[in-house]
Amino acid sequence: MTRALGSLLLVAAAGVFAGGAAPAGQARAAAPLGQVVPAPASVRAGGAPYHLTRDTRIRVDDSRAAVRIGEYLAGILRPSTGYRLPLTTHGQAGIQLRLTKGAYGAEGYRLDSGSNGVTITAREPAGLFHGVQTLRQLLPATVEKDTVQPGPWLVAAGTIQDSPRYAYRGAMLDVARHFFTVAQVKRYIDELALYKINELHLHLSDDQGWRIAVDSWPRLATYGGSTQVGGGKGGYYTKADYQEIVRYAASRYLEVVPEVDMPGHTNAALASYAELNCNGVAPPLYTGTNVGFSSLCVPKEVTYRFLDDVVRELAALTPGRYLHIGGDEAHSTSHDDYVKFMDRVQPIVAKYGKTVIGWHQLTSATPAKGALAQYWGLDSTSAAEKAQVAKAAQNGTGLILSPADRIYLDMKYTKDTPLGLSWAGYVEVRRAYDWNPGAYLPGAPASAVRGVEAPLWSETLSTSAHIDYMAFPRLPGAAELGWSPAATHDWDTYKVRLAAQAPRWDALGIGYYRSPQVPWPSSTR
Repeated sequence: MTRALGSLLLVAAAGVFAGGAAPAGQARAAAPLGQVVPAPASVRAGGAPYHLTRDTRIRVDDSRAAVRIGEYLAGILRPSTGYRLPLTTHGQAGIQLRLTKGAYGAEGYRLDSGSNGVTITAREPAGLFHGVQTLRQLLPATVEKDTVQPGPWLVAAGTIQDSPRYAYRGAMLDVARHFFTVAQVKRYIDELALYKINELHLHLSDDQGWRIAVDSWPRLATYGGSTQVGGGKGGYYTKADYQEIVRYAASRYLEVVPEVDMPGHTNAALASYAELNCNGVAPPLYTGTNVGFSSLCVPKEVTYRFLDDVVRELAALTPGRYLHIGGDEAHSTSHDDYVKFMDRVQPIVAKYGKTVIGWHQLTSATPAKGALAQYWGLDSTSAAEKAQVAKAAQNGTGLILSPADRIYLDMKYTKDTPLGLSWAGYVEVRRAYDWNPGAYLPGAPASAVRGVEAPLWSETLSTSAHIDYMAFPRLPGAAELGWSPAATHDWDTYKVRLAAQAPRWDALGIGYYRSPQVPWPSSTR
Protein backbone atom coordinates (compact mmCIF):
# COMPACT_ATOMS: atom_id res chain seq x y z
CA MET A 1 0.00 0.00 0.00
CA THR A 2 1.49 3.34 -1.04
CA ARG A 3 -0.81 6.21 -1.92
CA ALA A 4 -4.04 4.23 -1.60
CA LEU A 5 -4.38 5.24 2.03
CA GLY A 6 -3.74 8.89 1.22
CA SER A 7 -6.43 9.06 -1.44
CA LEU A 8 -8.84 7.37 0.94
CA LEU A 9 -8.22 9.98 3.60
CA LEU A 10 -8.85 12.95 1.32
CA VAL A 11 -12.44 12.00 0.52
CA ALA A 12 -15.35 11.71 2.92
CA ALA A 13 -16.62 8.26 3.64
CA ALA A 14 -19.94 7.49 2.01
CA GLY A 15 -21.52 6.50 5.31
CA VAL A 16 -25.31 6.25 5.50
CA PHE A 17 -26.97 7.20 8.78
CA ALA A 18 -29.08 4.42 10.19
CA GLY A 19 -31.32 4.17 13.23
CA GLY A 20 -32.63 7.66 13.99
CA ALA A 21 -32.26 11.36 13.22
CA ALA A 22 -29.04 13.28 13.57
CA PRO A 23 -29.09 16.22 16.00
CA ALA A 24 -30.27 19.62 14.87
CA GLY A 25 -31.58 18.13 11.65
CA GLN A 26 -28.11 17.49 10.28
CA ALA A 27 -27.18 14.19 8.67
CA ARG A 28 -23.79 13.06 9.88
CA ALA A 29 -21.69 10.47 8.03
CA ALA A 30 -19.14 8.29 9.75
CA ALA A 31 -15.58 9.57 9.63
CA PRO A 32 -13.44 7.98 6.89
CA LEU A 33 -12.21 4.57 8.00
CA GLY A 34 -8.55 5.47 7.55
CA GLN A 35 -8.70 8.90 9.19
CA VAL A 36 -6.61 7.65 12.08
CA VAL A 37 -3.28 8.64 13.63
CA PRO A 38 -0.97 6.74 13.41
CA ALA A 39 -1.84 5.67 9.85
CA PRO A 40 -2.89 2.01 9.78
CA ALA A 41 -0.86 -0.48 7.75
CA SER A 42 -3.83 -1.51 5.61
CA VAL A 43 -7.32 -0.04 5.13
CA ARG A 44 -10.15 -1.51 3.04
CA ALA A 45 -13.27 0.62 3.28
CA GLY A 46 -16.77 -0.33 2.15
CA GLY A 47 -20.26 -1.12 3.32
CA ALA A 48 -22.79 0.38 5.69
CA PRO A 49 -21.44 1.83 8.97
CA TYR A 50 -22.05 0.43 12.40
CA HIS A 51 -24.42 2.42 14.60
CA LEU A 52 -23.69 2.16 18.31
CA THR A 53 -26.99 2.34 20.25
CA ARG A 54 -28.32 1.96 23.76
CA ASP A 55 -28.73 -1.77 23.05
CA THR A 56 -25.05 -2.26 22.24
CA ARG A 57 -23.09 -4.65 24.41
CA ILE A 58 -19.35 -5.27 24.55
CA ARG A 59 -18.43 -8.93 24.23
CA VAL A 60 -15.01 -9.95 25.52
CA ASP A 61 -13.14 -13.20 25.76
CA ASP A 62 -13.20 -14.88 29.14
CA SER A 63 -9.71 -13.68 30.07
CA ARG A 64 -8.60 -11.14 32.62
CA ALA A 65 -6.80 -9.00 30.02
CA ALA A 66 -9.74 -8.89 27.61
CA VAL A 67 -12.14 -8.01 30.42
CA ARG A 68 -9.88 -5.17 31.58
CA ILE A 69 -9.63 -3.76 28.06
CA GLY A 70 -13.40 -4.08 27.67
CA GLU A 71 -13.92 -2.18 30.91
CA TYR A 72 -11.48 0.48 29.73
CA LEU A 73 -13.42 0.90 26.47
CA ALA A 74 -16.75 1.02 28.29
CA GLY A 75 -15.33 3.63 30.65
CA ILE A 76 -14.59 5.88 27.67
CA LEU A 77 -17.92 5.33 25.89
CA ARG A 78 -20.44 5.38 28.73
CA PRO A 79 -20.19 9.03 29.90
CA SER A 80 -20.60 10.56 26.43
CA THR A 81 -23.17 8.14 24.99
CA GLY A 82 -25.20 7.68 28.14
CA TYR A 83 -25.51 3.99 27.26
CA ARG A 84 -25.04 1.09 29.72
CA LEU A 85 -22.79 -0.90 27.35
CA PRO A 86 -22.65 -3.98 29.58
CA LEU A 87 -19.77 -6.44 29.20
CA THR A 88 -20.57 -10.03 28.32
CA THR A 89 -18.52 -13.12 27.58
CA HIS A 90 -21.14 -14.88 25.45
CA GLY A 91 -23.81 -14.25 22.86
CA GLN A 92 -23.94 -11.58 20.18
CA ALA A 93 -22.76 -8.04 20.81
CA GLY A 94 -22.25 -4.87 18.84
CA ILE A 95 -18.59 -4.61 19.82
CA GLN A 96 -16.43 -7.71 20.19
CA LEU A 97 -12.89 -7.88 21.57
CA ARG A 98 -11.21 -11.18 20.67
CA LEU A 99 -7.84 -12.70 21.49
CA THR A 100 -6.76 -15.40 19.07
CA LYS A 101 -3.67 -17.28 17.94
CA GLY A 102 -3.72 -15.47 14.61
CA ALA A 103 -0.62 -13.92 13.08
CA TYR A 104 -1.07 -10.38 14.33
CA GLY A 105 2.26 -10.03 16.14
CA ALA A 106 2.89 -8.73 19.64
CA GLU A 107 1.01 -5.45 19.09
CA GLY A 108 -0.95 -5.87 15.87
CA TYR A 109 -4.72 -6.14 15.48
CA ARG A 110 -7.51 -6.38 12.94
CA LEU A 111 -10.63 -4.24 13.09
CA ASP A 112 -13.72 -5.31 11.12
CA SER A 113 -16.68 -2.94 10.99
CA GLY A 114 -20.08 -3.31 9.35
CA SER A 115 -23.74 -2.71 9.97
CA ASN A 116 -23.89 -5.65 12.41
CA GLY A 117 -21.04 -4.55 14.66
CA VAL A 118 -17.33 -3.96 15.21
CA THR A 119 -14.88 -6.75 15.98
CA ILE A 120 -11.30 -6.18 17.11
CA THR A 121 -9.06 -9.24 16.95
CA ALA A 122 -5.49 -9.54 18.24
CA ARG A 123 -3.01 -12.18 19.32
CA GLU A 124 -1.87 -10.29 22.42
CA PRO A 125 -3.64 -7.92 24.82
CA ALA A 126 -1.44 -5.01 23.70
CA GLY A 127 -2.76 -5.39 20.16
CA LEU A 128 -6.33 -5.49 21.42
CA PHE A 129 -5.71 -2.29 23.38
CA HIS A 130 -4.21 -0.56 20.33
CA GLY A 131 -7.24 -1.62 18.31
CA VAL A 132 -9.45 0.05 20.90
CA GLN A 133 -7.53 3.30 20.35
CA THR A 134 -8.31 3.06 16.65
CA LEU A 135 -11.99 2.50 17.42
CA ARG A 136 -11.97 5.63 19.62
CA GLN A 137 -10.69 7.69 16.71
CA LEU A 138 -13.31 6.26 14.34
CA LEU A 139 -16.10 7.48 16.61
CA PRO A 140 -17.06 11.18 16.73
CA ALA A 141 -14.67 13.31 18.78
CA THR A 142 -17.43 14.08 21.29
CA VAL A 143 -17.14 10.48 22.50
CA GLU A 144 -14.24 11.78 24.62
CA LYS A 145 -16.44 14.12 26.65
CA ASP A 146 -17.49 13.24 30.20
CA THR A 147 -21.12 14.36 29.80
CA VAL A 148 -23.87 12.89 27.62
CA GLN A 149 -23.65 14.03 23.98
CA PRO A 150 -26.30 13.73 21.25
CA GLY A 151 -24.50 11.39 18.81
CA PRO A 152 -25.16 9.63 16.44
CA TRP A 153 -22.34 7.16 17.14
CA LEU A 154 -21.25 5.80 13.77
CA VAL A 155 -18.20 3.71 12.82
CA ALA A 156 -17.29 3.54 9.12
CA ALA A 157 -17.42 0.09 7.56
CA GLY A 158 -14.49 -1.95 6.32
CA THR A 159 -11.36 -3.65 7.59
CA ILE A 160 -8.16 -2.29 9.14
CA GLN A 161 -5.18 -4.60 9.54
CA ASP A 162 -2.43 -2.99 11.52
CA SER A 163 0.89 -3.60 13.25
CA PRO A 164 3.79 -1.33 14.22
CA ARG A 165 6.88 -0.54 12.16
CA TYR A 166 9.04 -0.34 15.30
CA ALA A 167 8.78 -2.15 18.62
CA TYR A 168 10.04 0.89 20.56
CA ARG A 169 7.78 3.95 20.34
CA GLY A 170 8.62 6.26 23.17
CA ALA A 171 8.03 9.59 24.82
CA MET A 172 10.21 11.06 27.54
CA LEU A 173 9.02 13.31 30.35
CA ASP A 174 11.61 15.29 32.28
CA VAL A 175 10.42 15.36 35.89
CA ALA A 176 13.81 16.51 37.17
CA ARG A 177 13.98 20.12 35.97
CA HIS A 178 10.39 20.63 37.09
CA PHE A 179 8.60 18.03 39.17
CA PHE A 180 5.29 16.62 37.94
CA THR A 181 2.89 14.82 40.24
CA VAL A 182 1.64 11.26 39.82
CA ALA A 183 -1.67 12.63 38.55
CA GLN A 184 0.08 14.79 35.95
CA VAL A 185 2.15 11.84 34.74
CA LYS A 186 -1.00 9.69 34.49
CA ARG A 187 -2.64 12.36 32.35
CA TYR A 188 0.31 12.27 29.97
CA ILE A 189 0.21 8.47 29.89
CA ASP A 190 -3.42 8.61 28.73
CA GLU A 191 -2.47 11.03 25.97
CA LEU A 192 0.39 8.77 24.86
CA ALA A 193 -1.83 5.69 24.83
CA LEU A 194 -4.27 7.28 22.39
CA TYR A 195 -1.48 7.29 19.78
CA LYS A 196 -0.14 3.77 20.49
CA ILE A 197 3.07 4.90 22.20
CA ASN A 198 4.40 2.03 24.31
CA GLU A 199 7.44 3.39 26.20
CA LEU A 200 7.40 6.09 28.89
CA HIS A 201 10.93 7.31 29.59
CA LEU A 202 11.06 9.17 32.93
CA HIS A 203 14.08 11.42 33.41
CA LEU A 204 14.27 11.01 37.19
CA SER A 205 17.46 12.86 38.10
CA ASP A 206 19.47 15.85 37.00
CA ASP A 207 21.41 18.77 38.41
CA GLN A 208 18.20 20.44 39.58
CA GLY A 209 16.50 17.55 41.33
CA TRP A 210 16.44 13.87 42.32
CA ARG A 211 12.91 12.52 42.02
CA ILE A 212 12.87 8.90 43.25
CA ALA A 213 13.19 7.67 46.83
CA VAL A 214 16.20 5.43 47.48
CA ASP A 215 16.08 3.81 50.91
CA SER A 216 19.84 3.29 51.17
CA TRP A 217 20.56 6.93 50.27
CA PRO A 218 17.52 8.83 51.62
CA ARG A 219 18.89 12.36 51.25
CA LEU A 220 18.84 11.98 47.46
CA ALA A 221 15.09 12.54 47.52
CA THR A 222 14.51 14.52 50.72
CA TYR A 223 17.32 17.01 50.07
CA GLY A 224 18.28 16.51 46.43
CA GLY A 225 14.61 16.58 45.43
CA SER A 226 13.73 19.65 47.47
CA THR A 227 13.96 22.21 44.67
CA GLN A 228 13.72 22.65 40.89
CA VAL A 229 14.50 25.12 38.11
CA GLY A 230 13.75 28.62 39.31
CA GLY A 231 13.85 27.64 42.98
CA GLY A 232 10.44 26.05 43.45
CA LYS A 233 9.78 23.41 46.09
CA GLY A 234 10.46 20.44 43.81
CA GLY A 235 9.27 17.06 45.01
CA TYR A 236 9.93 13.36 44.59
CA TYR A 237 8.15 10.05 44.13
CA THR A 238 7.95 7.68 47.03
CA LYS A 239 8.41 4.06 46.03
CA ALA A 240 4.65 3.65 46.23
CA ASP A 241 4.19 6.68 43.95
CA TYR A 242 6.58 5.28 41.38
CA GLN A 243 4.94 1.85 41.51
CA GLU A 244 1.57 3.49 40.91
CA ILE A 245 2.96 5.20 37.80
CA VAL A 246 4.35 1.86 36.62
CA ARG A 247 1.02 0.14 37.29
CA TYR A 248 -1.00 2.80 35.52
CA ALA A 249 1.34 2.81 32.52
CA ALA A 250 1.07 -0.99 32.29
CA SER A 251 -2.72 -0.72 32.27
CA ARG A 252 -2.29 1.40 29.11
CA TYR A 253 0.33 -1.01 27.71
CA LEU A 254 3.24 1.35 28.24
CA GLU A 255 6.54 0.19 29.72
CA VAL A 256 8.30 2.63 32.07
CA VAL A 257 11.97 3.31 31.31
CA PRO A 258 13.53 5.04 34.34
CA GLU A 259 16.58 7.21 33.82
CA VAL A 260 19.21 8.14 36.37
CA ASP A 261 21.61 10.40 34.51
CA MET A 262 25.35 9.80 35.06
CA PRO A 263 28.21 10.62 35.37
CA GLY A 264 27.18 14.21 34.58
CA HIS A 265 23.89 15.96 35.33
CA THR A 266 24.43 14.84 38.93
CA ASN A 267 24.55 17.99 41.07
CA ALA A 268 21.44 17.00 43.07
CA ALA A 269 23.19 13.78 44.13
CA LEU A 270 26.52 15.52 44.77
CA ALA A 271 24.77 18.13 46.93
CA SER A 272 23.05 15.38 48.91
CA TYR A 273 26.18 13.36 49.79
CA ALA A 274 29.59 15.00 50.16
CA GLU A 275 31.44 11.68 49.78
CA LEU A 276 30.34 11.42 46.16
CA ASN A 277 32.52 14.42 45.33
CA CYS A 278 36.23 13.98 44.59
CA ASN A 279 37.08 16.75 47.06
CA GLY A 280 34.62 15.48 49.71
CA VAL A 281 32.74 18.79 49.70
CA ALA A 282 29.05 18.94 48.77
CA PRO A 283 28.14 21.76 46.37
CA PRO A 284 25.00 23.80 46.94
CA LEU A 285 21.70 22.81 45.37
CA TYR A 286 21.29 24.16 41.85
CA THR A 287 18.22 25.77 40.26
CA GLY A 288 19.64 27.13 37.01
CA THR A 289 19.64 25.61 33.53
CA ASN A 290 23.31 25.43 32.49
CA VAL A 291 24.67 21.94 31.78
CA GLY A 292 27.95 20.07 31.83
CA PHE A 293 29.47 21.27 35.10
CA SER A 294 28.83 18.29 37.38
CA SER A 295 30.40 14.83 37.56
CA LEU A 296 30.43 11.84 39.85
CA CYS A 297 33.92 11.01 41.08
CA VAL A 298 35.08 8.23 38.76
CA PRO A 299 38.14 7.05 40.82
CA LYS A 300 36.22 6.65 44.11
CA GLU A 301 34.83 3.22 44.98
CA VAL A 302 31.98 4.83 46.90
CA THR A 303 30.64 6.00 43.52
CA TYR A 304 30.01 2.42 42.44
CA ARG A 305 28.59 1.35 45.81
CA PHE A 306 26.21 4.27 45.47
CA LEU A 307 25.22 3.34 41.92
CA ASP A 308 24.85 -0.33 42.79
CA ASP A 309 22.38 0.62 45.53
CA VAL A 310 20.45 3.01 43.28
CA VAL A 311 20.25 0.58 40.37
CA ARG A 312 19.32 -2.32 42.65
CA GLU A 313 16.43 -0.44 44.25
CA LEU A 314 15.19 1.10 41.02
CA ALA A 315 15.40 -2.19 39.11
CA ALA A 316 13.36 -3.90 41.85
CA LEU A 317 10.59 -1.32 41.34
CA THR A 318 10.67 -1.54 37.53
CA PRO A 319 9.23 -4.61 35.79
CA GLY A 320 10.23 -3.30 32.35
CA ARG A 321 13.31 -4.38 30.42
CA TYR A 322 15.31 -1.15 30.40
CA LEU A 323 17.23 1.17 32.68
CA HIS A 324 18.53 4.40 31.17
CA ILE A 325 21.90 5.59 32.48
CA GLY A 326 22.04 8.92 30.66
CA GLY A 327 25.64 9.65 29.77
CA ASP A 328 25.35 12.89 27.78
CA GLU A 329 27.01 16.26 28.32
CA ALA A 330 29.59 14.83 30.75
CA HIS A 331 31.86 17.77 30.01
CA SER A 332 33.49 17.69 33.46
CA THR A 333 34.54 14.05 33.02
CA SER A 334 37.62 13.27 30.94
CA HIS A 335 37.22 10.86 28.06
CA ASP A 336 39.38 8.24 29.77
CA ASP A 337 37.34 8.54 32.97
CA TYR A 338 34.11 8.38 30.98
CA VAL A 339 35.17 5.10 29.38
CA LYS A 340 36.23 3.68 32.76
CA PHE A 341 32.95 4.78 34.29
CA MET A 342 30.80 3.15 31.62
CA ASP A 343 32.85 -0.04 31.87
CA ARG A 344 32.00 -0.17 35.60
CA VAL A 345 28.35 0.90 35.47
CA GLN A 346 26.97 -1.15 32.59
CA PRO A 347 27.67 -4.48 34.33
CA ILE A 348 25.81 -3.19 37.40
CA VAL A 349 22.70 -2.67 35.27
CA ALA A 350 23.06 -6.17 33.83
CA LYS A 351 23.54 -7.63 37.31
CA TYR A 352 20.05 -6.48 38.23
CA GLY A 353 18.47 -7.88 35.09
CA LYS A 354 18.06 -4.73 33.01
CA THR A 355 19.19 -3.69 29.55
CA VAL A 356 21.19 -0.48 29.27
CA ILE A 357 19.93 2.51 27.36
CA GLY A 358 22.20 5.54 27.16
CA TRP A 359 22.30 8.78 25.22
CA HIS A 360 24.39 8.35 22.09
CA GLN A 361 27.57 9.57 23.79
CA LEU A 362 27.66 6.04 25.20
CA THR A 363 29.08 5.01 21.82
CA SER A 364 32.32 6.90 22.62
CA ALA A 365 32.89 4.15 25.18
CA THR A 366 32.03 0.48 24.62
CA PRO A 367 28.28 -0.16 24.75
CA ALA A 368 27.38 -3.40 26.53
CA LYS A 369 26.03 -6.26 24.47
CA GLY A 370 22.35 -5.57 23.78
CA ALA A 371 22.57 -1.92 24.86
CA LEU A 372 20.60 0.75 23.04
CA ALA A 373 22.01 4.18 22.16
CA GLN A 374 19.56 7.08 22.00
CA TYR A 375 20.66 9.53 19.30
CA TRP A 376 19.74 13.13 20.08
CA GLY A 377 22.03 14.96 17.65
CA LEU A 378 21.01 17.42 14.96
CA ASP A 379 20.99 17.38 11.19
CA SER A 380 24.09 19.57 11.59
CA THR A 381 25.91 17.29 14.06
CA SER A 382 29.44 16.57 12.87
CA ALA A 383 30.03 13.74 10.44
CA ALA A 384 32.56 12.26 12.87
CA GLU A 385 30.04 12.04 15.70
CA LYS A 386 27.40 10.53 13.43
CA ALA A 387 29.97 8.04 12.13
CA GLN A 388 30.81 7.00 15.69
CA VAL A 389 27.16 6.19 16.37
CA ALA A 390 26.79 4.46 13.00
CA LYS A 391 29.84 2.29 13.68
CA ALA A 392 28.37 1.18 17.00
CA ALA A 393 25.14 0.34 15.18
CA GLN A 394 27.09 -1.68 12.62
CA ASN A 395 28.63 -3.58 15.53
CA GLY A 396 25.28 -4.50 17.02
CA THR A 397 24.20 -1.57 19.20
CA GLY A 398 20.53 -0.80 18.67
CA LEU A 399 19.42 2.78 18.07
CA ILE A 400 16.54 4.88 19.36
CA LEU A 401 16.23 8.02 17.25
CA SER A 402 15.44 11.33 18.97
CA PRO A 403 17.09 14.01 16.80
CA ALA A 404 16.68 17.22 18.76
CA ASP A 405 15.94 19.44 15.76
CA ARG A 406 13.19 17.06 14.68
CA ILE A 407 11.51 15.46 17.65
CA TYR A 408 12.45 17.31 20.86
CA LEU A 409 9.03 18.47 21.96
CA ASP A 410 10.45 21.27 24.11
CA MET A 411 11.86 23.14 21.10
CA LYS A 412 9.91 26.26 20.20
CA TYR A 413 7.67 26.01 17.16
CA THR A 414 8.62 29.53 16.06
CA LYS A 415 10.41 32.50 17.59
CA ASP A 416 7.09 33.62 19.05
CA THR A 417 6.38 30.41 21.00
CA PRO A 418 5.96 31.48 24.65
CA LEU A 419 7.43 28.24 26.07
CA GLY A 420 10.37 26.05 25.25
CA LEU A 421 13.96 26.49 24.10
CA SER A 422 15.54 27.05 20.70
CA TRP A 423 19.15 25.80 20.95
CA ALA A 424 18.33 23.09 18.37
CA GLY A 425 16.36 25.53 16.21
CA TYR A 426 12.65 26.02 15.69
CA VAL A 427 10.67 22.83 15.11
CA GLU A 428 7.37 23.34 13.34
CA VAL A 429 4.90 20.50 12.88
CA ARG A 430 6.00 19.51 9.39
CA ARG A 431 9.67 19.40 10.33
CA ALA A 432 8.86 17.16 13.31
CA TYR A 433 7.02 14.73 11.04
CA ASP A 434 8.80 14.82 7.70
CA TRP A 435 11.82 12.55 8.17
CA ASN A 436 12.45 8.82 7.91
CA PRO A 437 13.92 7.08 10.97
CA GLY A 438 15.07 4.13 8.88
CA ALA A 439 17.30 6.29 6.70
CA TYR A 440 18.11 9.17 9.03
CA LEU A 441 21.61 8.37 10.30
CA PRO A 442 24.20 7.91 7.53
CA GLY A 443 25.93 4.54 7.70
CA ALA A 444 23.61 3.08 10.33
CA PRO A 445 21.85 -0.08 9.13
CA ALA A 446 18.08 0.29 9.00
CA SER A 447 17.91 -2.96 10.97
CA ALA A 448 19.71 -1.28 13.90
CA VAL A 449 16.86 1.20 14.42
CA ARG A 450 14.67 -0.07 17.25
CA GLY A 451 12.37 2.90 17.18
CA VAL A 452 11.83 6.57 17.95
CA GLU A 453 11.29 8.63 21.06
CA ALA A 454 10.00 12.16 21.54
CA PRO A 455 11.68 13.76 24.58
CA LEU A 456 10.00 16.61 26.46
CA TRP A 457 12.47 18.51 28.63
CA SER A 458 10.99 20.76 31.28
CA GLU A 459 13.30 23.71 31.88
CA THR A 460 10.41 26.04 30.89
CA LEU A 461 7.49 23.72 31.60
CA SER A 462 5.77 23.34 34.97
CA THR A 463 2.10 22.50 34.34
CA SER A 464 0.04 19.96 32.40
CA ALA A 465 -1.13 22.80 30.16
CA HIS A 466 2.51 23.48 29.28
CA ILE A 467 3.04 19.79 28.47
CA ASP A 468 -0.03 19.71 26.24
CA TYR A 469 0.90 22.85 24.30
CA MET A 470 4.40 21.64 23.48
CA ALA A 471 3.44 18.01 22.80
CA PHE A 472 0.42 18.73 20.60
CA PRO A 473 0.33 18.61 17.65
CA ARG A 474 3.88 17.20 17.33
CA LEU A 475 3.49 14.10 19.52
CA PRO A 476 1.06 12.30 17.16
CA GLY A 477 3.59 12.73 14.35
CA ALA A 478 6.30 11.10 16.44
CA ALA A 479 3.89 8.27 17.19
CA GLU A 480 3.20 7.82 13.48
CA LEU A 481 6.92 7.70 12.68
CA GLY A 482 7.22 4.85 15.14
CA TRP A 483 4.08 2.94 14.19
CA SER A 484 3.15 3.39 10.53
CA PRO A 485 4.75 1.76 7.48
CA ALA A 486 7.19 3.97 5.62
CA ALA A 487 4.96 3.67 2.54
CA THR A 488 2.20 5.66 4.28
CA HIS A 489 4.48 8.59 5.08
CA ASP A 490 3.15 11.65 3.27
CA TRP A 491 2.81 15.13 4.73
CA ASP A 492 -0.10 16.20 2.53
CA THR A 493 -2.31 13.35 3.69
CA TYR A 494 -0.97 13.31 7.25
CA LYS A 495 -1.84 16.97 7.87
CA VAL A 496 -5.48 16.22 6.96
CA ARG A 497 -5.63 13.35 9.45
CA LEU A 498 -3.85 15.48 12.04
CA ALA A 499 -6.31 18.34 11.60
CA ALA A 500 -9.17 15.91 12.22
CA GLN A 501 -7.72 15.24 15.68
CA ALA A 502 -8.35 18.81 16.85
CA PRO A 503 -11.98 18.32 17.93
CA ARG A 504 -10.86 15.28 19.93
CA TRP A 505 -8.24 17.34 21.74
CA ASP A 506 -10.86 19.99 22.44
CA ALA A 507 -13.14 17.31 23.91
CA LEU A 508 -10.29 15.98 26.05
CA GLY A 509 -9.29 19.44 27.27
CA ILE A 510 -5.89 19.35 25.52
CA GLY A 511 -4.71 22.83 24.64
CA TYR A 512 -2.55 22.71 21.52
CA TYR A 513 -0.57 24.92 19.16
CA ARG A 514 -2.61 25.84 16.09
CA SER A 515 0.15 25.58 13.54
CA PRO A 516 -0.54 27.49 10.31
CA GLN A 517 0.87 24.46 8.48
CA VAL A 518 -2.19 22.36 9.39
CA PRO A 519 -5.70 22.85 7.88
CA TRP A 520 -7.55 22.90 11.18
CA PRO A 521 -11.35 22.62 11.09
CA SER A 522 -12.90 26.07 11.34
CA SER A 523 -15.30 24.86 14.01
CA THR A 524 -12.56 24.17 16.57
CA ARG A 525 -11.58 26.81 19.09
